[in-house]
Amino acid sequence: MKFLNGAELRDFIKERQAKQVRALRQSWRVFPKLVIFYAGDNKVTETYMRLKKQYADDILVDVDIVEITPKNIISKIEQTNNDKNVHGIIVQLPLDKKQEWGDVEEILSYIKPEKDVDGLNSESNIYFSATAQAIDWLLVGYNIDLKNKKIAIVGDGKLVGKPLASMWLKSGYNVMTFNEENSNEMQKTLHNYDVVVSAVGKPALIKSEMLKKNCVVVDAGTSTDGGKVVGDLAEEVREDRKDLTVTPKIGGVGPLTIASLIDNVIISARKQADKQGQVDL
Repeated sequence: MKFLNGAELRDFIKERQAKQVRALRQSWRVFPKLVIFYAGDNKVTETYMRLKKQYADDILVDVDIVEITPKNIISKIEQTNNDKNVHGIIVQLPLDKKQEWGDVEEILSYIKPEKDVDGLNSESNIYFSATAQAIDWLLVGYNIDLKNKKIAIVGDGKLVGKPLASMWLKSGYNVMTFNEENSNEMQKTLHNYDVVVSAVGKPALIKSEMLKKNCVVVDAGTSTDGGKVVGDLAEEVREDRKDLTVTPKIGGVGPLTIASLIDNVIISARKQADKQGQVDL
C-alpha cells in the first residue's frame, strides 16, 4: 500500500510560505490576516479552526476567530470587507444547525471576491476551494496523472465535491459525481473507477469490495464516530488492500487544505502590496 501523505508536502509549502510572509511583514509592512466567522459547537469544525490558527501562527499570519449570529453575520462580513488590514475572510461551515441562517449561499455572496480565500462564493473566480485545491496538489505531488483515468467523486457538497468536480471537468478529466440521488448506482459501479475521492462525512461509507484493484483513493470526508474524527473509508480498506494508493487516517488531505487556505491569504496580501506599488516580491 502506498500512502498519499499530505503532511510531507505541506512542510515544503509551509517553508516557502514562511519566507513570503517574512518579506511582506519586514520589507513592505503588510501583515497577512485571516478572519474566520464561526457559530456552533461542532467538534470537527473546532478542531480544524484550531489547526488553521496554529499553522498560521507558525508562519506569522494573523488569525481572528469571530463568533457570529444570524442577526449580525452580514454586517460583520461587510465591516470586515472594508478593513484593509484583513486579506481573507471565511465563514466556517457548517453553521450551527440550532439557529436559522437562511440561504448560506447568499451569506457567502457578501464576501468580497478578493477576500474569498475559501473559494466558496459562487460569484468569485479568484480562488479555488481550499480543499479542492489541496486534493489536486496531493495527487500532483505524488505524480498521479489523471489523464485517461475514470474518476469518481462521492459527494457533491459545497466544500469539496462540487468545486473539485468543476476544477477537474475544466481540466478535461473524465469525472463522475455520486450523491444521494444516484447512491445506488455508486454502490454498483464504483469498482469501475481508477480514482475515487470521497467527501461525504459518513463513517465506513466506502468499503473494500467497492474499490478497483490498484485504485487511487482520497478520503476527504470528516465526521465523528464514538467521539473520534473519522473519514469515509471503512477500516478494512487500509488494513486489507495493499494494492491501493490511499490517504492515511491522519495527515492526508487536511494538512494541505490548511496550507491551500493560507496560501490564498498570502496571495491576497501580496496583491495589496502590489497596489501599494511594491511589485518586486
